[in-house]
Amino acid sequence: MILITDLQYFSPSIFFFHLSNFKYCVFDQYEHYQKMSFRNRCTILGGNGPIGLTVPLVGGRNQKTVMKDVRILNKEKWQERHWKTITSCYNKSPWFEHFRDDLERLFLKKHEFLLDLNLSCFYWVTDKLSINTSCSLSDGYVEKYDMNGYLDWRGKLMPSTINQEFPKIERYPQVFEDRFGFVPNLSVLDYLFNKL
Repeated sequence: MILITDLQYFSPSIFFFHLSNFKYCVFDQYEHYQKMSFRNRCTILGGNGPIGLTVPLVGGRNQKTVMKDVRILNKEKWQERHWKTITSCYNKSPWFEHFRDDLERLFLKKHEFLLDLNLSCFYWVTDKLSINTSCSLSDGYVEKYDMNGYLDWRGKLMPSTINQEFPKIERYPQVFEDRFGFVPNLSVLDYLFNKL
């Protein structure tokens, strides 16, 4: 079975838990950008609760283009803000220091396209989690895939529906669990810094 999905910015950990069950994954680079998705945002946990980190886009969130053509608005200092927020939230987590330097280098690299940034983040995470699923980009848009050979997850992992789609998730200790209890479906960064 081949997984077809959209490419996201530090996807929720549930995506990576399921990805390891597939031998092959195809990221649809010809799908139209969808606002209010994880394509340019992720959620982490801070001292005051969940925090959304959003990559700013040229033309704003109302993109009318395919994913491969979505550009990042780099004149804003979003990378610096994201890195400071991540450091503030996770500097006391068990594994943050282990990943700190490597991840900081990832945040210092400028990308023109959202697709390239998301691919860099994806490959960084799969390396750290030792996930060996082979992945590629789509050659074109396919509206419907044969359900016998493909599992289509495009648009399935959305901030507004993820807790309903995936109500059961592996629990792990979180830095601010004493304040908020366990918060499910955060970015895979939360899992890496707290659990690995």
